[in-house]
Amino acid sequence: MAGLAVTLKSAKNKLDERSAPLIGLVAVFIFAVQMLNFPVAAGTSGHLLGGALAVVLVGPYAATLALTVVLLIQALLFADGGLTALGLNIFNMGFVGVWVSYAIFVLIYKILAKFGSQKTSVVIAGSIAAFISVPAAASAFVFQYWIGGVATYSTTTVLGAMVGTHILIGVGEAIITFLTISAVISTRKDLVYGANKISTKGAKS
Repeated sequence: MAGLAVTLKSAKNKLDERSAPLIGLVAVFIFAVQMLNFPVAAGTSGHLLGGALAVVLVGPYAATLALTVVLLIQALLFADGGLTALGLNIFNMGFVGVWVSYAIFVLIYKILAKFGSQKTSVVIAGSIAAFISVPAAASAFVFQYWIGGVATYSTTTVLGAMVGTHILIGVGEAIITFLTISAVISTRKDLVYGANKISTKGAKS
């Protein structure tokens, strides 16, 4: 709850009349892609996250807020994930997925921006962040599964199934992120958080 309170306050301070509609569109897009579930193991499933895409387009705080809203609607209206797991889902996808994406994006972007164009650096960094964030969020779930103590399957089995499957899902996430960011940044670069708020020192326009 404390994390969500900080996120809400920070996102509110960064909203303006141009970014607010984009956050809504990002949330709708994430909602759509997350409805596609892939069975994994031990009654669990995997799906695209959209965290890295949201980070690049609207920033980490707004991305966490968007993921939280999406997961809340899914749990309340579609029983997807369930209310009992809502907190963990928000933590894994809205915090771990988003902030791992943000850290990887900033790191990769600043390296690439020294050698290539800003637009290319944003797109590639966002795609790499998307790929890494998916198994990272899955690993957070496996850790929670292990902490739970009572399990039908061994933690090792779940780890292999979850991370292995989510690496493949991460490839799909990276491709979707690459295509989406490329399309948006080519037409409305001014709306892309990753192209405007991250330091562009050393980058070529």
